[in-house]
Amino acid sequence: MGWVLITLGVAFGSAIVPLVNAELFVIGLCASQHSVHWLWLGGAVAVGQIAGKLLYYLAARGSIRLPKFLHDRLHRERPLTPRRVRWQLRTKVIRSKIEALRERCQRHPHWMTGTYGVSSLVGLPPFMATSVLAGMVRMRLSTFLAAGLAGRWVRFSLLAASPAMFASWLQ
Repeated sequence: MGWVLITLGVAFGSAIVPLVNAELFVIGLCASQHSVHWLWLGGAVAVGQIAGKLLYYLAARGSIRLPKFLHDRLHRERPLTPRRVRWQLRTKVIRSKIEALRERCQRHPHWMTGTYGVSSLVGLPPFMATSVLAGMVRMRLSTFLAAGLAGRWVRFSLLAASPAMFASWLQ
């Protein structure tokens, strides 16, 4: 039970800080500790990851406020310097594509559910980006939780079972 709780914490941390790699942690844990069942680990990672991504979802939706130092930094008026003008020109295409994607997701909510579900299972498009996009287009919370938990549980359960599968193939 201790490893499951540690896994839950690592998964939550990896959802908040993308530099923490939950996949590497799960494979390392399953390769070294054979007493922990892979379904329990998959569930713990799924719950931890969705709990962490829920913060991004709620912030993008506008349900929670960012800390004052972040909110002021993101929403303050800045003078247009030549460097900022160049940056805006370089990112104009990307920003327009993101805006078009957001509008398309609002028009077709089932398309967003499918994209989010595939992202939670496969990781492409990036799961963090689809979590934020789901909040921006106001996906239902129940859909966000159900699709995310299902995809993440399958992904990490298979990942947790993989060291045992490969070991059995080698014997």
